[in-house]
Amino acid sequence: MKKNILIIDDSALMRRVISDIINADDRFQVTEVAVNGLDGLNLLLSRGKDFDAVLLDINMPKMNGLELLAELKKRNIKAKVIIVSTIATKDAKETIYALELGAFDFVTKPESYLEVKSNQFSNNILSCLATATQADSGVLKEPEAAKPVAKPDTLKMVRQLAQKRNPVQLPQNATKLVALACSTGGPKALHTVIPSLPKNLNASVLIVQHMPGGFTKSLADRLNELSQVEVKEAEDGEMLRKGTVYIAKGGYQMRLKKQADGQYYLAVTKEPARHGLLPCADIMYESLVDTNFDQITCVVLTGMGGDGTAGITQLGKKQNIYVIAQNEETSIVYGMPKVVRDAGLVDEVVPLLEVSGAITRNVGV
Repeated sequence: MKKNILIIDDSALMRRVISDIINADDRFQVTEVAVNGLDGLNLLLSRGKDFDAVLLDINMPKMNGLELLAELKKRNIKAKVIIVSTIATKDAKETIYALELGAFDFVTKPESYLEVKSNQFSNNILSCLATATQADSGVLKEPEAAKPVAKPDTLKMVRQLAQKRNPVQLPQNATKLVALACSTGGPKALHTVIPSLPKNLNASVLIVQHMPGGFTKSLADRLNELSQVEVKEAEDGEMLRKGTVYIAKGGYQMRLKKQADGQYYLAVTKEPARHGLLPCADIMYESLVDTNFDQITCVVLTGMGGDGTAGITQLGKKQNIYVIAQNEETSIVYGMPKVVRDAGLVDEVVPLLEVSGAITRNVGV
């Protein structure tokens, strides 16, 4: 049975283009369109259960996309809303706020007609719809390239070690690091976790959130406004500071490197994607293999696929790691936390509201 989609956009051209993309795929059909947020709200109030997903523009007359999301949250109306937004700085900030308000995910709206008609835009729309409409069914398929690349016998060995490993009480002056990975649903999850961390957290925090360029700075700036710890987009060559959260720059890869004097700094490089991911959590975790931290706390939150598991597998062979995964019930998409859990690498599975507490207990203040 085809999934029913609602489009809310004030542009007749975008409504037509997106409708053609959706209706050409035998999994979906556009059953209603709305020309502004107010019309969209009325449709969701009267027929919300008829729609499997909603594509929502931000800038519209009468009621914009943010106002609509706020109303849905206020009225406790559940809907899988995908923001279709441009990459302009203003829209990037608004998109982050939309995700904070409960939007499922977003697709970057092209800025020219040629881009609108491109296969990339079509693929992004359909991929996001597929994820959103399957998220409650338990049949999410993991992309082949995102599966762990470690050999089965290696994973078995690591799994056995993980099952025996207990948290180690380290001295107060021990050096610690937190490395966190997330994807679909990640921005909203980060808005729960990061503002709950204490100002004097006894570790630096590295984050890979799958997100294109132009959005991660807005995400970092918004989290910084809400948090006690400093949150910023990672910069190439930046020295690592305790109590600071660094978000990998969208469209780049992020690694941690060590100077001759033993100090650590961030390398943010423009390079090809790995498994289609830029940034990629596996690359971040792999860069930690030869570091000298007394303990590295790895955190895996909601997201499609299995990015992070292969990197954590490698890291666990040489480093003292403690792995925290978000539980299924609170994950928007139970992909990344499930893959790392099924690999036997997880020490603690917790609901989203308890992630910050688990991090703080492990690294201290």
